[in-house]
Amino acid sequence: MFVTAYLALVVLAGLCIALELASRRLSPQQTATTTVANPAFCRFQTLFLRGYLLALWADWLQGPYLYKLYRHYSFLESQIAILYVCGLASCVLFAPVAGWLPQALGRRRTCLIFCLAYSACCITKLSRDYFVLILGRVLGGLSTSLLTTSFEAWYLHRHVDVHDFPKEWIPNTFGKAANWNHGLAVCAGLVANLFAEWLGLGPVAPFLLAIPALAACGWVVLTDWGKEEMLEGAEGKDKNGLLLGGSNTGSSSSAVGRSSAQTRFWRSCLEGLRCLLSDRRVLLLGGVQALFEGVLYIFVFLWTPVLDPHGPPLGIVFSSLMAAGLAGSILYRLATSARYRLQPAHLLCLAVLLAFFSFFMLTFSTAPGQPRPRESLLAFLLLELACGLYFPAVSFLQGRVVPVELRAGVLAWFRLPLHLLACLGLLALHGEVSGTGGGESGGGTRHMFAGCAAMMLAALLAVVSLFTLGRNDADFRLEGTRGEGEI
Repeated sequence: MFVTAYLALVVLAGLCIALELASRRLSPQQTATTTVANPAFCRFQTLFLRGYLLALWADWLQGPYLYKLYRHYSFLESQIAILYVCGLASCVLFAPVAGWLPQALGRRRTCLIFCLAYSACCITKLSRDYFVLILGRVLGGLSTSLLTTSFEAWYLHRHVDVHDFPKEWIPNTFGKAANWNHGLAVCAGLVANLFAEWLGLGPVAPFLLAIPALAACGWVVLTDWGKEEMLEGAEGKDKNGLLLGGSNTGSSSSAVGRSSAQTRFWRSCLEGLRCLLSDRRVLLLGGVQALFEGVLYIFVFLWTPVLDPHGPPLGIVFSSLMAAGLAGSILYRLATSARYRLQPAHLLCLAVLLAFFSFFMLTFSTAPGQPRPRESLLAFLLLELACGLYFPAVSFLQGRVVPVELRAGVLAWFRLPLHLLACLGLLALHGEVSGTGGGESGGGTRHMFAGCAAMMLAALLAVVSLFTLGRNDADFRLEGTRGEGEI
C-alpha cells in the first residue's frame, strides 16, 4: 500500500495537469476576464483571498490525521465515533449562531472569533483527556460553521454594499478561491505527511502546524482588513454620524443592531422554509444535498480505519483523494465547455451514480477477514472524483432555483438533515461496535458502507426526479444552451 499510495498521487497529479491544459486550450477566454482589468477590484480580491486562503490552509492541515490521532491516544472506534458525532452535532447547533453572529457582532470580528476558536480547537489535541477532546470537537464545529459563513459575509458586504462592484464579478473571486482550495488541500496532505511521518513528530504535528496559519489569518483580518474598513470610514459618514457598514460601536446602536440582525436571521429562515416547501425543485435538490453530503461525513470518518491497518502514508493518501476531487472539478469545466455542452443536471446524475458505485464496491472490499485495501483506495478515489463533479453542479443548480435573497435561509434548512443523517450513521456504527464488546468491527464498517450505498441510491432517484421535473426548465440549463431542448 505504501507504493500504491505514492503511485496514485503521481498518476492523479499528471491527470490533473493534462486536464487543466486541455481545459485552458478549449476555453482560453475563461482564463482572462474583464474583472482582472479593474485595479481596485484586483486589490480588494487579493486582500480577501490573503486571509481566506490562510483559513482554508489551516482547515485542510487537520484533515489527514484526525482519526489517527485519536487511535494514537488508544481510544476505541466506538469512542472516536462519539467524538465525530460531537463535532457534527455542534455544527447543527452552531449553524444558526454562525449565520447571526456576522450581523450582530460584525463580520470582521466574527472572522477573528473563528481564528481564536480554531486555534483553541487545535491546542486541545495535545490532551489525552476524552472530555477535553470533546470540547475540541465542539470548538471545531463552531469554527467550521464560522468558516462557511463569516468570510463570505465580509466579502459580499464589501463587494456589493461598500465598493459597489458588479455582482457578476463575485463568481470570479470564489472561482479563484475554489481553484486555490484544491491545490491547498493536496499540499496540506503532503506537508502533514512530512511532519507527522517523515520527520517522526507524530499525528499531533499537523494540528500544531495549523496554529501559526490561523495566527497569520487573524493578523491579516485584524490589520489589512481593518485598514480596509478604516478607509471606508474615512470616505464618509452617514447623516447620523455612524460609520458606513458600522462595526456595532456604541451600546444603544449595538443593541439595536443585534436585535435587528436576529430578526432578519429568523425571518430569512422562515422564508427559506416557505420556499423549500412551495417549490418541488428546491425540495428535491435539498434531498439530494442532504443524502449525498451526509454520506460524505461518514466517509470522512471511515476512510482512515479502512486503510490505516495496511500501512499507507495517510498524508499521501489524503493528497491523492484531494487530487481526485480536483480532477473531477476540472472534468466538470471541460464537460460544460462550449465544445461538449453537457448540462449540470446530467453531471449531477453522473456524480451520484459514481458515488453509489463507489460505496457498492466498498461493501465487498471491506468484507471481514478478507479486506482488499487497494480496491478500497480505488473506491475512495472514485468517490472523490464524484465529489469534484457534484459540488460545482449542485452549486449551479442552487444558484438557478433558489432566489438569492432566500439562499442563506434555504441552505440552513438543507444543512439540518445533512448533519442529522451523518450523526445517526455514526451513532449506528457506535452501536454496532459497542455490541461486539468494544472491539473493532469489520462487519460494522461493511454494513455502514451498505447503508451509504442505499442512501446514494435514494439520492440517485431524487436526481432522476429532479431531472425529469426540469427537463424543459430553462433555469436548469447553461446560458449558451438555453432553449435548445424546448423547440
